[in-house]
Amino acid sequence: MRYPFWRVGVFIAAMVWPLWWFYQAFEGLLGPDPGKVLVDRLGLGALVLLLITLSMTPLQRLTGWAGWIAVRRQVGLWCFAYVVLHLCSYMAFILGFDWSQLGVELRKRPYIIVGTLGFLGLLALAVTSNRYSQRRLGVRWKKLHRLVYVILGLGLLHMLWIVRADLKEWALYAFMGGLLLMFRLPPVARRIPRLLGKRRVLQEKRN
Repeated sequence: MRYPFWRVGVFIAAMVWPLWWFYQAFEGLLGPDPGKVLVDRLGLGALVLLLITLSMTPLQRLTGWAGWIAVRRQVGLWCFAYVVLHLCSYMAFILGFDWSQLGVELRKRPYIIVGTLGFLGLLALAVTSNRYSQRRLGVRWKKLHRLVYVILGLGLLHMLWIVRADLKEWALYAFMGGLLLMFRLPPVARRIPRLLGKRRVLQEKRN
């Protein structure tokens, strides 16, 4: 396995945050409504991890270091894990496992439907993230995993619907998402290696 310490470091970093948040919630350190704070933090954490996952390819192209790609799948699976915890926390702390309230919540808060669609998309990507699925699906695997762009849009819409009163933080994540998607455009993706190559040549001449 390449980059073992890097992989372990990413694993520990991704695992520590939800453990710390759950500890804070059960110790009463998240204010008067710890369940809601926990749900919000897990949801935001999932969005951040999704953005980090999308940043791996641009970072690899910019730096030439293959370590970014080595942990891309792991970070993507952690994103899915955070979403599962986000959903479970919502059911436990907001609904209290009272399924009769789910219909009421869906009518009052339709952004839950948007979030559910994003979860189903991530579920499809997580289930097919292994090498066996890559071999079985062939070229269709890449097409399927382009769903990540749709999922990012759903995640941002889900967040926008929740934080309508304060758009500053949402605008930051939306800007980062737009920037990462721009790096994925074929003309931009092809231009980056050329620019980096020219920069290296200039540096070599100066040296």
